[in-house]
Amino acid sequence: MSIRNLVAPIGVIVLAMAAGPGPRAFQQAGLLIEDVTLIDGTGRPAVAHAWVLVDGDRVRRVSAQRIDAPAARRIDGRGKWLIPGLMDMHIHLEGGRGRGGSNDTAGPAGIEALHGFLYAGFTSVFDAGNDADFIFGLRSRERAGELVAPRIFATGGLVTVPGGHGGGRGSTLVESWPEAVPALDRHIAREPDMVKLTYDEHGWGTRPLIPLLPAGLMARVGRYFNEHGIRTTVHISHEQRAREAIAAGINTLAHPIIQGPVSEGFVKLMAATKTPMVSTLTIGEGYSRLVEHPEFLDRPIYRDTWDAERIARMKTETREAYAARAWTTWMKIMTPIAQENLRQISAAGGVIALGSDQSAGAQSHRELELMVAGGIPALEAIRIGTLNAAVFLGRERELGSVEEGKLADLVLLNADPLADISNAQDIAMVIKGGVVIDRHELQLPVNRR
Repeated sequence: MSIRNLVAPIGVIVLAMAAGPGPRAFQQAGLLIEDVTLIDGTGRPAVAHAWVLVDGDRVRRVSAQRIDAPAARRIDGRGKWLIPGLMDMHIHLEGGRGRGGSNDTAGPAGIEALHGFLYAGFTSVFDAGNDADFIFGLRSRERAGELVAPRIFATGGLVTVPGGHGGGRGSTLVESWPEAVPALDRHIAREPDMVKLTYDEHGWGTRPLIPLLPAGLMARVGRYFNEHGIRTTVHISHEQRAREAIAAGINTLAHPIIQGPVSEGFVKLMAATKTPMVSTLTIGEGYSRLVEHPEFLDRPIYRDTWDAERIARMKTETREAYAARAWTTWMKIMTPIAQENLRQISAAGGVIALGSDQSAGAQSHRELELMVAGGIPALEAIRIGTLNAAVFLGRERELGSVEEGKLADLVLLNADPLADISNAQDIAMVIKGGVVIDRHELQLPVNRR
């Protein structure tokens, strides 16, 4: 389905900038968000009565004073809050390796999940492991303007040792150097936005031991990708492996430390190196949440984006399966440990980025709720879900905050997310690249009733 078909004709059309960045462009195109409370994503305090001018796909001006732009479409921001487009830096999109069962890039599962992210205000996602043809095909369609979706960034398959975590079909398997180079070159030829390695031998919780990627080989592989201009992230789960990955030069960590409390030294290391760490609390907490509080599925964000059959199945079959698993109990015990680890790192000045390890905007919002419940202030949680996420990608010059010159990915809210982070789900408008998304035309259950 084309963008033309998914953007409403009334009040949602943004004309392309006619010429250059000068004043004439302001007269010919744009959006003007008037008198709004701005939370810009940088961590700075909210600014009341702000004015934001969007010209083409960029934020052209941000001011505490009235902006005069007669040709722009005016959006009344009174009584509303403006934040940057939210970003989830760890998803596994349905329809590829996940639920949905098809690698067809036109299949409904992946498209509906992408529309669910947009509906929930997530304008960028990073797929941290999937069938390469599936996810890169969707990425190509999104970038060509053939598909309404968040900005898609992806690794494709994972890189690990044979038998290592995630080392199934479609992974790039390495055993020695320089014998690994041809396989790495094939991975690079797919033009991944980042590359995800795995460095976890398991043997914790209810997981059996598995082979571990040698640290020296990990360092060579990571450096090879960096020398080709590609950032790296790594699956880890405990402090020692995270320390070794940082020492090996891996750029980011794809998960928090969940196997135990972090040391003071590790907190200081994370603050000093500014190594981005993705939060992924929701994936573990979700087991016991479903078992103990299935009523969360009745919240609007879930009913709007998941069909009734799926919700019913989760409340019955899935809930029963989770209740019988020892993994559910282990994750319930360890999730608060991970929350406190993230809080400490964030408070010390480390870089936490939002990621759900799932495939739905509703679950991505749960990530914000869990971080705030764990002691991270709401203002910082918004930065974690916006600018810090862009830092994780290495795209902070273009994305992640409402600042002049950046891409105009914006979410207008009806309620104050600083008073209650769940208010980030009360969305009045989603803007991606200067275009207002018609949420009523997305392929979602809310629009099929």
